[in-house]
Amino acid sequence: MRPSARHRLAVVVALALLAAVLAFAAAPAGASRSQSVPSPGASDLGDRLFPGLGNGGYDVRHYNLDLRYETSAPSQPIDGTATIVARATQSLSRFNLDFAGESVGAVSVNRRTADWTREGEELVVTPNRPLRKGRLFVVRIANFTAAPTEPNPDDPETLGFFITPDGSATAPQPDRAHNIYPSNDHPRDKASFTFRFDVPAGTFAVANGVLAGNRTRGDRTTWTYLQRQPMATQLTQLAVGSYDITQRGRHHGALIRDVTSPRLTAFLEPKLVRELVHLDWMVPRVGRYPFDAYGSLVVDAVIGFALETQTLSLYDHPWFTELPQGVWDPVMLHELAHQWFGNSVSVWEWSDLWLSEGHASWYEFLYAEEMGFLEEDTTNYPNETGYADFDDLMRAVYALADQWRAEFGPVAQPATAETLFSLNVYHGGALVLYALRQEIGADAFQRLQRAWVRRYRDRSATTADFIALASRVAGRDLTAFLEAWLYDVETPPMPGQPDWDVLPVEAPAPTAQSAQSGGRARAEGLAG
Repeated sequence: MRPSARHRLAVVVALALLAAVLAFAAAPAGASRSQSVPSPGASDLGDRLFPGLGNGGYDVRHYNLDLRYETSAPSQPIDGTATIVARATQSLSRFNLDFAGESVGAVSVNRRTADWTREGEELVVTPNRPLRKGRLFVVRIANFTAAPTEPNPDDPETLGFFITPDGSATAPQPDRAHNIYPSNDHPRDKASFTFRFDVPAGTFAVANGVLAGNRTRGDRTTWTYLQRQPMATQLTQLAVGSYDITQRGRHHGALIRDVTSPRLTAFLEPKLVRELVHLDWMVPRVGRYPFDAYGSLVVDAVIGFALETQTLSLYDHPWFTELPQGVWDPVMLHELAHQWFGNSVSVWEWSDLWLSEGHASWYEFLYAEEMGFLEEDTTNYPNETGYADFDDLMRAVYALADQWRAEFGPVAQPATAETLFSLNVYHGGALVLYALRQEIGADAFQRLQRAWVRRYRDRSATTADFIALASRVAGRDLTAFLEAWLYDVETPPMPGQPDWDVLPVEAPAPTAQSAQSGGRARAEGLAG
């Protein structure tokens, strides 16, 4: 793989920016500059479902991760150094990073040694001198370590950084990126990334974004990747080992590449090429693809879900080796849809997850119907037989909506972190979009979808933002309408469908299962 001059230049520019930030941050401020009294940054961002996750007082602009894998063993831990460029949003006497890895070597801020302590999953950093509000600063965490674990689909804690027969890979959603590297581990604080892997020669490494260079000296190879567009930490992909890569050139402006277990490469080739069809289907509906690259990473392991790690969607092999095309093909479309809904436009807090999963499910179902896959794709949901018609599927979901709200919480207010990845967020989120299309019409709904990903591209957005934009596009206030669909404990009447009924809460909902680990279990036909 030969990196383009454009990508090599991008890395040079990123390094120059880092040097400039260091010089600027270390420079003394003018005597006339007024400053607020320094105080500690908040130890979390106040997320209702994940208290303690994320940190306040600063905004990360860029992560530079230098990761050393001493050997090629799949269980190989990493020895890493994270260099983080951030802007102080208050005058800081100290600040926190999320980190639950094994150890930390040393910490510096603006090239000066900093005091630090570990408190649970927090790395508390006290700089040599206070950080001024509005100023950029650089924190460097040297020689942090983290080790992959054997994946167990029944234990989400084993799946953030996991071992495969060919190496290791990551699936950090929703709150496990900080098990691997120090970060502000919340989708509200997105940043660009540079990844450098120092691995034994002959070992392959891949990360989000595009390959900016690889160089072998003696028995070691360095791989460098650049993720230019902002990314939430929960979408990080770090795959190292004996993988194959298949290059497919450019499509809709994106470099298409697939990363596969060598045992599976030939088998997967005619399946993964469907990505090109999926891009052809999605782009006319929602607008240009938002990143520099796309592709699939298929590991020879069982993790129980698929996940939209940014620019390189992750799948375990049973999606393709055990399930029919009517399941894996729409699931691939689902993960691609996330690149717009959930990745480019990220959630502001985890209660907003329906904005990601509801939209990805919406396009999955429409695509499956058009391609003749819907019946297989929806088998067992919400009945033992699938639905060949999208309207019939939505009617069945509507019938169970009150039961799901009672069990899991309203669509935009999941009861707990354990019910976050539930059918009411996936199917129920798609049902909200169906109701909205019924209310404002197909043309206005299509304009809204394109406006949403255009307006909030590279940002994190809230449910309130979606309601406001929907009202603007429709030309009338939709607040009461959408808030009822998103927050009420009882499901509102479906516009234009007076004969649709909701089952009473007392009736059992045999398939209303919670999906864990950032995605739906294969047996449930769900995708992350």
